[in-house]
Amino acid sequence: MGKLTVKPFTADYLYRLTDDTGIFQHTKFGIPDRSKGYTSDDNARALIAAVMLHKNNQDSKALNLISIYSSFLHHAQNEDGSFRNFMDYQRAFIEQVGSEDCLGRCLWALGFTLSEASVPDNIQNTCRYMINQALKHVKGLSSPRAMAYAMIGLTYLLETPQAFTYQFPYPTKEQGDSAFLPQAQIASLVEELAMWLHTQYQANKGDGWLWFEDSITYGNAMLPWALFKASQLTSQLQYTEQFRLTAKESLDYLASVTFAQQGYFKPIGSHGWLTRGQDAALFDEQPIEACEMLLACMEAYRALGDQTYYIKALLCYDWFHGHNSSQLSLIDAQTGACYDGIHASGLNLNQGSENIVSYCMARLVMQHE
Repeated sequence: MGKLTVKPFTADYLYRLTDDTGIFQHTKFGIPDRSKGYTSDDNARALIAAVMLHKNNQDSKALNLISIYSSFLHHAQNEDGSFRNFMDYQRAFIEQVGSEDCLGRCLWALGFTLSEASVPDNIQNTCRYMINQALKHVKGLSSPRAMAYAMIGLTYLLETPQAFTYQFPYPTKEQGDSAFLPQAQIASLVEELAMWLHTQYQANKGDGWLWFEDSITYGNAMLPWALFKASQLTSQLQYTEQFRLTAKESLDYLASVTFAQQGYFKPIGSHGWLTRGQDAALFDEQPIEACEMLLACMEAYRALGDQTYYIKALLCYDWFHGHNSSQLSLIDAQTGACYDGIHASGLNLNQGSENIVSYCMARLVMQHE
């Protein structure tokens, strides 16, 4: 395949999908589908992308997005610290409590926002408040992906010493010494979740199947990514070597079933997934899988120093630009939008928020490497 054409990056489409409430969930081709409303899932992911944009540009437009998306999550949080997920266009939530994955994604976004020094203190203080409210629910998580999302957000905190304390414009010594978020409790939660994933993996692998469950479905790369992040907290956690070995083995296995012999990334198809002992579904291929695999491979590259993982991350990035099974770019040359995925018959012509956010994250990570 020849050299891929990659146009200059623009976040204009992300802005067009966002109103003063949040980012819309779905589109009809290239315009927001108001009938489908909003989700905390999408606003959490969009918050991560907006923080990356702000770090890159330091402009008021990106900061406005951060404010909108974090405000959505604050409104979505119940008094007991859980999160609602689905909101209709009339700004009414249509459920009392969202999924475990929703809670995990919100913690991922909030922890990442706290780790970025360019985000203003007043927004980061709100993130601290929301995380503190949600912590009581982490111990009860049973979904492996929810655990992974939450672990990634909480490890960002543990990597950022100033993340635990409210920031004051004119701090006194007493205020500066008083941590708000419980660092020891958070480290304990991360270790407990990491050990659960490690134990689950060890119990489930066998006969050439090196995975945490009997099927490989969605958000797969989050599981080894979370363990890689935990494995690097050697001064705060025990068992980090076990976490690293499980992360590497499981990510290598995931790569073995998601990179085609032709040399491009080929995510597990969403119409059937991959069940132990069976063949993987070929379609649909979704942008979020390319993004999350890229993020996991970059974490492996940082943790292990092995160039192989950086090359795999580049292949995930190239998937967006046409180095894929369809040999078609998923980036709309006219608008900068990202198509919803690859069908057996070609591109899914809708361009929803999950996909442009996935591309923004992948693009902004790789342009700094």
